[in-house]
Amino acid sequence: MKVKSKSKKINKAWLNQHANDPYVKLAQREGYRARAAYKLKEIDETFKVIRPGDFVVDLGSTPGAWSQYLRRRMSPDGAATGQLDGHIVALDLLDMEPIDSVHFIQGDFREDGVLEELKAKLDEVQPGRLVDVVVSDMAPNLTGIESSDAARITHLIELALEFAVSHLKPNGTLIVKLFHGSGYSQLVDLFRAHFVTVKPIKPKSSRIKSSETFLLGRGLKSP
Repeated sequence: MKVKSKSKKINKAWLNQHANDPYVKLAQREGYRARAAYKLKEIDETFKVIRPGDFVVDLGSTPGAWSQYLRRRMSPDGAATGQLDGHIVALDLLDMEPIDSVHFIQGDFREDGVLEELKAKLDEVQPGRLVDVVVSDMAPNLTGIESSDAARITHLIELALEFAVSHLKPNGTLIVKLFHGSGYSQLVDLFRAHFVTVKPIKPKSSRIKSSETFLLGRGLKSP
């Protein structure tokens, strides 16, 4: 009973913190589906990642906050609908509510059918087209067991990196979410083995107590 009571207190405290979070309130005012939009916004504004005309792939896109930011960023007037200067493909295992001009693929990007659909979209824009930017907000369901969680996180980041190495332009950019803890330094080293520029980032909109951080890799190294 004590454990259950403590759990309720923790849940209530989290809900109160979430309701009073300034980024949650800002997301509600500005029409974003999640506060996560401001993490990508800060990374983009700091490192000038997204440019007009880009082809961007959003891995682990649901509920769609990152795709919403990308869509507004690539609109000539910053609008959530209407003209778009570029192309956005979002992928997730879970369904995602439609976003104007964002092509959504539901499925596992490790599967051949999903990759073929993505390649078809690239060829539709331009035969042999490569991707300018890959962003990944993917995160596994954490168990609380450090070794198990580290392995799951590493696996997702390795998949995103493998995808990026195969589909990015030579000067392209990959952004992934990861967590400080076991395996973190190895993942940074893995990025350094593949990218000319590697930047760990902790956006202001990422909660202070969270071990969540982001890693940016830009410019693929020659094989």
